[in-house]
Amino acid sequence: MNSHENHDLGLAADLGTLITRRLALGVLGATTLAACGTTAQPSPSATPSAAASSSVPPGKIPEETAGPYPGDGSNGPNVLTQSGIVRSDIRNSFGTATGMAAGVPLTIALTIVDSSTGQPRSGAALYLWHCDINGDYSMYSQAIAKENYLRGVQVANAAGQVTFQSVFPGAYSGRWPHIHFEVYPSLAKATSSAAKIGTSQLALPSAACQEVYATSGYSGSAANLGRSSLGGDMVFRDGYDKQLATITGTPSTGLTVTLTFAI
Repeated sequence: MNSHENHDLGLAADLGTLITRRLALGVLGATTLAACGTTAQPSPSATPSAAASSSVPPGKIPEETAGPYPGDGSNGPNVLTQSGIVRSDIRNSFGTATGMAAGVPLTIALTIVDSSTGQPRSGAALYLWHCDINGDYSMYSQAIAKENYLRGVQVANAAGQVTFQSVFPGAYSGRWPHIHFEVYPSLAKATSSAAKIGTSQLALPSAACQEVYATSGYSGSAANLGRSSLGGDMVFRDGYDKQLATITGTPSTGLTVTLTFAI
């Protein structure tokens, strides 16, 4: 199993950014919010729709680090400018790369809501990426540096929804299983990290991780999971109520992970 020593170094560097953000909130008198990992609540004048208010925790999803392997031009390669990145099925590489990611099938269904109105963020573009079954990241990790799978962009429909077909990510040392994403105001703007309006991470539920990591192919993931926790994870430990996804299905038939969040 890849120990991700380089990844850990990158995350350690990112931790300074996270601490700075939390301390800044404390200086502003939002100590309680910072401890919970939340941002400011919508103003009383913003009245979310009934559907949105019943499924979205109040306030924006926490802003998180993109990590050392974003592929958005902020740290090395920029997959966002490559033809073929706009797609729903992200299991295959595209362009000149031909690899296919192995693992338990996973449908990722996200709904983006406007934090100020509670309405779906129709037309927003979401760039999503995560590690493979071995905990490696395409375009960066040596074993799959020539691949670009498990990365893709989708445009939110009228209901603010985007859907990806992927595989369940492995667990590597130092992090709780997660999925990265960035939100852009439109597809036209989704060409470099400079235009993004939000960056966060989705946390995968423990029970589903345990089930998946008991199946063939996820060597080392169960042990890595056992050495970590949501409450102790360097990204999620300040609060993950807006980031913990819901999962349905089984490893044998495929899983679906869902999350509705405000941006």
